[in-house]
Amino acid sequence: MEKIYVLDTNVLLHDPLAIKSFAEHRVVLPMTVLEELDVIKDRREKDVSREARIAIQSIDNILSDAKPWEIQEGVRMPATALHEETGTLAIYQDQRISDDDNIPYLNGTPQQANDNRIINVALKLQAAHPDDFVCLVTKDINMRLKAKGSGLEHVEDYRNDRVLDDLDLLAKGYEYTPGAFWERVEKVKTETHGRTTVHTLARETLPNAYPQMFVVDDTDFIGFVTEVDEDFVHLQDMNRASLMHQEFWGIRPRNLEQAMAFFVLQYQDSDMTVMTGPAGSGKTLLALAYGLHVIMEEKRYNKLIVARSTPPIAEDIGFLPGTEEEKMAPWLAAFEDNLEVLHGTDEHSFSSIDYVKERANIQFKSLNFMRGRSFNNAYIIIDESQGLTQFQLKSIITRVGQNSKIVVLGNLAQIDNKYITPLTSGLTYLVEKVKGFDYASIMHVNGIERSRLAEFAEDNL
Repeated sequence: MEKIYVLDTNVLLHDPLAIKSFAEHRVVLPMTVLEELDVIKDRREKDVSREARIAIQSIDNILSDAKPWEIQEGVRMPATALHEETGTLAIYQDQRISDDDNIPYLNGTPQQANDNRIINVALKLQAAHPDDFVCLVTKDINMRLKAKGSGLEHVEDYRNDRVLDDLDLLAKGYEYTPGAFWERVEKVKTETHGRTTVHTLARETLPNAYPQMFVVDDTDFIGFVTEVDEDFVHLQDMNRASLMHQEFWGIRPRNLEQAMAFFVLQYQDSDMTVMTGPAGSGKTLLALAYGLHVIMEEKRYNKLIVARSTPPIAEDIGFLPGTEEEKMAPWLAAFEDNLEVLHGTDEHSFSSIDYVKERANIQFKSLNFMRGRSFNNAYIIIDESQGLTQFQLKSIITRVGQNSKIVVLGNLAQIDNKYITPLTSGLTYLVEKVKGFDYASIMHVNGIERSRLAEFAEDNL
């Protein structure tokens, strides 16, 4: 049985190389999809238009040398590292389908014309290949419902970009064990080096362990994974009271998760820290306080770079008056608020804030203008990263140079990018990909410390 996949335009906008993700099967692109990509590639939404151009280029790389009849029948796609046996790519002339055909037909109303034409292609192929598996792939939920309601047997969401099947499986930076952790440990080797106690356990005791992960139980035991190899997990014994009494730049943790975040932020072997959590959990405040501490007190870095992605309507910040920092001010007000928290009780708070911004060399940047640059001797904070794609986050992290640390912050419950879901967010991808990296740490900071009203809103509204 041959498998035939008809792709919607939004699949290629979400993953421009999606046509290569269907192994040895047949991929069909309706002509309407090419027409939509042609319109989208010139939009002012830079991220979306870029994805459209990449998709068009990948299609052209396969079909450019093929003859017209070969394109309609299907052109063999080149082999990849993941798929030695590849399928074919074909363009379907959906403009030739009419209601005279012996299939269910969706008419071309102005509001739904393109979606209906794409569905009609899948219906036509299903009628022409009754013994084959014909499937429409789209990220549009309503389009999937329409296709099924029209008689199409197989309709799917595009899932190849998901690194997880369930957000509950996302790494949090700690593993909670009900009861007593040591009751499940059969054999352990313990060594003491000065004030540090390290336990060496069999790997099967903590099969999901990764470097810089905490282990927490109900008996106040806290362990910190310093190393993981094929056979053993090395667990440093931590003191809960010491964790709760950490302090930098006048800030102390208010709950255990904040305390663990304090620890991984200042862990010497961590080049990157990824902090997730709900609004009001203190992610930005902790990252900023530690940045000021290491720059102004420890003198480890020369500058503090604060960056975030601007909304599509604001991408062209060049039209706003002032310097780059002044242009970015509306979208970086959260950092100004946190500077006020850190210095609001000073006798001359505004002078203190201005002094700190100058001495710490705080620079506000737009992520749209960070490509091609290299940041050395810098402490970098990336805020609101949940709305970034995998490609965008990769392009940012590759900018980090020598003697620099990057802290990535995000709340997966507040994604405002219509093309991204919590399961396909670049932040989710980053957490899962770096958790096994020896020089990166992860922490989900729960517990809303902003106010009781903010906690109620996060849980109930």
